[in-house]
Amino acid sequence: MVGNAVYPNGTEGRPRNWLVLVMLLSLRRGNSHGYELMKWAAAFGFQTMNPGSMYRTLRQMENEGLCNSEWQTTCKGEPLRRRYSVTDAGEAYLAFWVKGLERYQQMVDYFLRQYSSRR
Repeated sequence: MVGNAVYPNGTEGRPRNWLVLVMLLSLRRGNSHGYELMKWAAAFGFQTMNPGSMYRTLRQMENEGLCNSEWQTTCKGEPLRRRYSVTDAGEAYLAFWVKGLERYQQMVDYFLRQYSSRR
C-alpha cells in the first residue's frame, strides 16, 4: 500500500500500527539510523511524518522488545547517533503481520474480482 488515503469519516487506509511494520521491514534489511528510517518510511506514505513521532515509535518498539538501539560513535567531532536493529521478537512480530496481510490481500483480491465480474 503506497500513500495514505483518508476517507470521509477520517479513517486512514492503512493498519493502525503501519509505521511499526514499516520500521521493522527496514530494520530487517539492515541496521539504520533515524534519518535513514524516515527516508524509508516516506516510500510507504509517511512523507510528512514528524521526527518526534518516529522516535517515539522507535522507543515504544524498543520497550516492547521489537528492536534494539545503541549509540554509534562517529569521527571528527560529529554527534553520536542511535543505530537501530531488529530483534528476534521483532522478526516474529513482522512475520505474524505478513501472514495476516497476505490473507487480507487474498480477500481483497477476491472482492475486486467479484466486483469487476459484475459490471
